[in-house]
Amino acid sequence: MARSASPGAERLLLLSALGGSAARGRAAGVAAAGIVAFMRLISADAAVRAAPGVRWAMAGIAVAVLAADQAGKSLVLAAHPAGAIGGGWVSVRLVRNTGASGGLASGYPLLVTLAAVAVTVVAATAALRVRGRWVALCLAAVLGGAAGNLADRIFRAPGLGRGAVVDWIHFGGGGGSLDIADLAIQFGVLGAVIAVAAEGRARKVREAREAPAAREAGEARQAGESG
Repeated sequence: MARSASPGAERLLLLSALGGSAARGRAAGVAAAGIVAFMRLISADAAVRAAPGVRWAMAGIAVAVLAADQAGKSLVLAAHPAGAIGGGWVSVRLVRNTGASGGLASGYPLLVTLAAVAVTVVAATAALRVRGRWVALCLAAVLGGAAGNLADRIFRAPGLGRGAVVDWIHFGGGGGSLDIADLAIQFGVLGAVIAVAAEGRARKVREAREAPAAREAGEARQAGESG
């Protein structure tokens, strides 16, 4: 027959359970505080808070860019072309870039990786704080591209934090070699600039239309107060 636990053992088990519950409660509290602190970084009128559809679209764009970039690089690495494939304006040519854009600072891979981390953080912060929806969607593409290149820096050969970015899209005429992440970053930044300009112009037109009505309302209010 199994012996029943002694009162001392029962108290010890009870104290252990209470201690575990308290630890879990403290961990949950810390996590909740972290989430609240993070949400405070996002302004109340940011596009990411405007509607769930905007948030899902931003997440979908960023994940799609990241997935397409890594899939394209994996396919090229599996094919391992010996030279350029294709010709004309666009061709496929495998290039491993341990530096920044154009091979800059190729001798300092860790420094380039830290710079890639900073770019990714800046892109994420900007995407979460901007007010315009189209600007936010464009910056989501930039974020996905930055994350794609950062993944190469961290996980690919020759080692952790020193990995080489796999470039494979080569443009003729000295355009250099790129990847899908680079294209997403460049077109995302261009789209964000265009969206900012368009939204600014639309705001000025709206203010110009609303100005006469606001002026008439102000004059009517003054006339009523003086009367």
